[in-house]
Amino acid sequence: MKYHAIDKSLFVKNRKNFAAQMKPNSLAVFNSNDIYPISADSTMPFEQHRDIFYLSGVDQEESMLVIFPDCPKEKHREILFLKETNEHIAIWEGEKLTKEAAFNTSGIKTVYWLQDLEKVMFELMTQCDTVYINTNEHYRANVETETREDRFTKWLKNKYPAHSVAKSNPILQRLRSVKDPIELDLMQHACDITKKGFLRILNFIKPGVWEYEIEAELLHEFVRNRSKGFAYTPIIASGNNANVLHYIENNQQCKDGDLILFDIAAEYANYKSDLSRTVPVSGRFTKRQKEVYNAVNRVKKEATKLLVPGADWTQYHVEVGKLMTSELLGLGLLDKADVQNENPDWPAYKKYFMHGTSHHIGLDTHDYGLLHEPMQANMVFTVEPGIYIPEEGFGIRLEDDVVIQESGEPFNLMGSIPIEADEIEEIMNKV
Repeated sequence: MKYHAIDKSLFVKNRKNFAAQMKPNSLAVFNSNDIYPISADSTMPFEQHRDIFYLSGVDQEESMLVIFPDCPKEKHREILFLKETNEHIAIWEGEKLTKEAAFNTSGIKTVYWLQDLEKVMFELMTQCDTVYINTNEHYRANVETETREDRFTKWLKNKYPAHSVAKSNPILQRLRSVKDPIELDLMQHACDITKKGFLRILNFIKPGVWEYEIEAELLHEFVRNRSKGFAYTPIIASGNNANVLHYIENNQQCKDGDLILFDIAAEYANYKSDLSRTVPVSGRFTKRQKEVYNAVNRVKKEATKLLVPGADWTQYHVEVGKLMTSELLGLGLLDKADVQNENPDWPAYKKYFMHGTSHHIGLDTHDYGLLHEPMQANMVFTVEPGIYIPEEGFGIRLEDDVVIQESGEPFNLMGSIPIEADEIEEIMNKV
């Protein structure tokens, strides 16, 4: 891995917290992701399943974690199953985790090779009553591919049909949404790498540059700072491209007078950051562009203040909608009649700001979190209002990542990344 070793106390604590929520005499199983094929012998780069990483720190394919707090054998209360490494694998693929290295990573003392899985699982299953299976119940999930987790669940339920089944996901949704200090440090590091990339491109952008050239500059800066690269597919949208919310082609030339909307960020140690900025190709905003930019920035600042412990997700977005409506009226994009006659299910402001303002972020860009439960301290949210005006040829989105505090305003992990319009212009025109 490119990233520095993570203190294993994080994973020890995460397992302890998960085990505390389990039913008596129950066992939970977590699998790594597959390496997904493309065609012939080509594969996609491996990405570890976030849940097994969260609970063990193991960042390797063909891995499995078992948690069984009430197991009669103390050594079987936490078990890792790993692909057995050998000299051939070391030569062709690089070294895999040894049993000693797995302990140093995870804090788990009992490590078996996968070839022993069925034998050990038979013993464990005779000793437990309930099995926690790991399902994906994220509110944005739309999964068509059968995963390694899915295949294991089918095998387990078929082989041991008399056991009760429970779900790991509700426990993980709550645990993963509230960040440990070590996690916050890792996310801050991802944000700091993102800052370096953004400052690099501010001195690179000029009329005639291509969107993909900017993408290349960002990737260079991210990887040279120990990131695997982008936390998600980057959006580098000049001109009217910014009005396509998930524009990812990044294949157009940037023209004098246009704005470029960036939704780009680095990952670090599997933790994500998520940044949006909008800058002028020429280094100077027009009067109208700056008016809209400052309106978006004001909404962002006021929306951030609403992210406090106890806040309700739905009501938060209602309040942000009111802030945006006021700004759109001031910009002349809406009038009073538009607001008075609006559809409550699709308010007038949605014509120019049609997406949500915030989402959880952590190991996933759209991270775990139960939206029907009140916000808590140490949850991390994006704040990303935008105004999109196709008829004027530009769109503006601004986004930072913030940590809810016990009291006071959230802490902005991206607070040192330039955002004020005048500051952006000053940096871009510095000789």
